[in-house]
Amino acid sequence: MISKEILKLRKELHQNPELSGNEINTAKRIKEFILTHNPTKIIENVGGNGLLAIFEFSKNGPTITIRCELDALPIVESNTFSHKSLIEGVSHKCGHDGHMAIVAGLALWIKNQKFKTGKIVFLFQPAEETGKGAFNVLNDERFKNLKSDYIFALHNIPGEPLHSVIAMKKEFSAEVQSLAIYLTGKEAHASEPENAINPALGISTIVTELSKLNVLEPHKDNFSILTPIHINMGEKSYGISPSHGELHYTLRTWNETIMNTVKRNIEDVTNKICKTHNLNYTIDWFEYFPSSKNTTDCNTLVNNAAITNKLTVIERPFPFKFGEDFGWFSKSYKTAMFGLGAGINTPALHHNNYDFPEELIETGIKMFTSIITSVLEE
Repeated sequence: MISKEILKLRKELHQNPELSGNEINTAKRIKEFILTHNPTKIIENVGGNGLLAIFEFSKNGPTITIRCELDALPIVESNTFSHKSLIEGVSHKCGHDGHMAIVAGLALWIKNQKFKTGKIVFLFQPAEETGKGAFNVLNDERFKNLKSDYIFALHNIPGEPLHSVIAMKKEFSAEVQSLAIYLTGKEAHASEPENAINPALGISTIVTELSKLNVLEPHKDNFSILTPIHINMGEKSYGISPSHGELHYTLRTWNETIMNTVKRNIEDVTNKICKTHNLNYTIDWFEYFPSSKNTTDCNTLVNNAAITNKLTVIERPFPFKFGEDFGWFSKSYKTAMFGLGAGINTPALHHNNYDFPEELIETGIKMFTSIITSVLEE
C-alpha cells in the first residue's frame, strides 16, 4: 500500500514543475520532506540544484546511491485532473515526479530498518533533460567524496506491461550527440548567381550523403541514427542569393566507439562537399548523453530484486534509443538502470497527455529496497 504522504508529495511535485537548471523549489520541497525522516545529512546545491540525502550507519561498509531526476519539460499539459501542472507551459511529461516520489518514499522504509554497515545516498539530480546535470554532479567534490560503490536508477516505460521490470545486459540507453553544421559562402544579387557562392546545393548534398550513414537495424552493433532536426538558409529577401546556411542533427548509436566513427564520417563528408562547393564550414557538437551501461553485478542485483518481488522480467535485446545522462555515472562507477513497465496503453513519454502511473511508486520502492538490502547485508 502506497502511503498517503508519498502520494501527496507526488501530486505536489506534478503541480509545481520546474525546467532544467531551475529546480530550486523542487529541491526545497524534497528537502523538507526528507528532513522529517531523520537523514544523517543533507547536502544542497550539488551540481547545480541537486540534493543529496545521506543515511549513514555505524560501521564502514558499501555505499549505495539511488538516483532520480528533479526537472520537468517545456510542454503544455493537456490533462484536466486536479493535480495538473500549475505552471504554464511546463509539466512533468517524463515521470520525474514519480521517480522522485519513489526515491523519497524509501526514507519511510529506511527508518524501520536495522542496517549496521554502510551508507544509503539519495541523489535528486538536476538538469537530466539537457544532459548537463549528471556531468555537473559527477564533478562536484561533495559527491565524489561519498565514494559510491554502486549507483542505481530506474525509468518508467510506457508501452510495457504495468509493473514489469525491463532489464538490459549491457547498455540501457543510447549514446546521443547533437550537432550543428554552419556553412558560409558568398552573398550576391539573386540575378547574378555566377557571382555568388550559395550554400543550397552544399546543404542538399550533405543531407543526402549523411542519410547514407544510417544503420537503422537496432540489432546491429554499428546501429546509428542521424536525424535532421533543423535546416536554415538565407532570408525571405528575393533579391539576395544568401551566403549562410546551417543544418542541425542528433546522432544515436549504441556505444562510444561507433559514435566516434560516425562523427569522423560526418567530418569527412562535410569537408569533401564543402571543398567541392567552395564553402567554409564549422561543426558545433553539443548536448552529449553517454550510453548508460549496466555492469554485470549490478544487473544481477536488479534481476534478483525482480525475482524477490515476483515481478516479470523482460530482457530487451538492445538498448532504448533515447538519451539518459545517467550514462555519465557509468563512466566512473558500477551502475545499472532498469525500466518499470508503465502500462501498455499509457501515453508515451514527452506526450502532453502523459501522467506517471502512481501504482508504480510501490513497485519502484520494492525494487530499490530489495537492491539496497542485498548490498548492505552482503
